[in-house]
Amino acid sequence: MADALQYLDITETSFGISAFAVCFNPFFWNVVARWEHRTRRLSRLFGSPYMACYSLAFVIVLLNIFRSHSFAAAMRAQPRLPLLEIPELYWVGLLVLACGSLLVLSSFCALGFTGTFLGDYFGILMEEKVTSFPFSLMENPMYSGSTAIYLGLALM
Repeated sequence: MADALQYLDITETSFGISAFAVCFNPFFWNVVARWEHRTRRLSRLFGSPYMACYSLAFVIVLLNIFRSHSFAAAMRAQPRLPLLEIPELYWVGLLVLACGSLLVLSSFCALGFTGTFLGDYFGILMEEKVTSFPFSLMENPMYSGSTAIYLGLALM
């Protein structure tokens, strides 16, 4: 374990920023969505639940861009494990990233915009549970796909 920890520099500023972004983002949007569900304040402020949902989605996308950028910066700043220098591992990472992207994009297509961006907290409900691909494969393809994307990036 001590050998593996030599390839992780937690004192690097970009590591701390990335760790914060990874933890903060879902915390933020869940707190805001639950607050909206209880109070409907964002819907009143923006004049409709749709405008409020779109506005929160805009903030979520910006936070995710920041998270992805900080993750990439942290990966570049960390020492590289010699095992990761194997050229074939780059292609494995690319394949994992592609599979993760397929899960995320197909989840978005199946759920639609408001289904993806917490519309149910704004009272925007789907007519029925989505059971088409990729939800026919797994319960949470958006989360699994997002995790696969970051794993693929780390391997690359």
